[in-house]
Amino acid sequence: MNIALLGYGRMGKSIEAIALNRNHNFTIKATSSTTTFDFSETDVAIDFSIPSTAVNNIKRAIDAGTPVISGTTGWLEHYDEVLEYCKSNNGTFLYASNFSLGVNIFFEINARLSQLMASVEGYSTEIEEIHHTQKLDAPSGTAITLAEQIIENTNYKGWTLDKPNSDELHIEAKRIPEVPGTHEITYNSEIDSISIKHTAHSRQGFALGAVIAAEWIKDKKGIFSMKDVLNIG
Repeated sequence: MNIALLGYGRMGKSIEAIALNRNHNFTIKATSSTTTFDFSETDVAIDFSIPSTAVNNIKRAIDAGTPVISGTTGWLEHYDEVLEYCKSNNGTFLYASNFSLGVNIFFEINARLSQLMASVEGYSTEIEEIHHTQKLDAPSGTAITLAEQIIENTNYKGWTLDKPNSDELHIEAKRIPEVPGTHEITYNSEIDSISIKHTAHSRQGFALGAVIAAEWIKDKKGIFSMKDVLNIG
């Protein structure tokens, strides 16, 4: 498979190493300063760029008829716009806030736990996420996904990084050197606490999941998620 790598930072290089080990090739290795994109020999594009370039990267791939997956976060105010662009141009797109296979299982556990806790009185909920200091956005896209799942199933009306109101879910975002990613959800009451936690030991899990998603989406049409890739949910 021929891959266009849109974003050649730390994650891009991890994806490159895994893809090469799985006998894939690269047609593009774009950085934030790349202006010319030739998708003519490309089977799938993988976008792990930066928020300011992600939307244009995705649209370029769609314009070329190339399936594109994106793991870039911090641009989601344009998410609906990108979905409409993909639909109107008969494109192929998959976005995931986190491509780790373990995290996507964690999402399913979080959704189910929040459904169970919704009927129990006396618990407050909080999310803590920890990432490396080079991560540009806070909270992480993964934390936002977790928060949205909890909000969907409970009485919380939204999330906040600040001191929360009674109807807001608090996310504490920490940035510590060399931490790939940790997410913990805690339900606290006066009598006990319930926590679930995912800890990434390296970026390899994110990179592997992205390559698996790219392999899966090749030759498909439409808008997909990691649930489709893993056949879960």
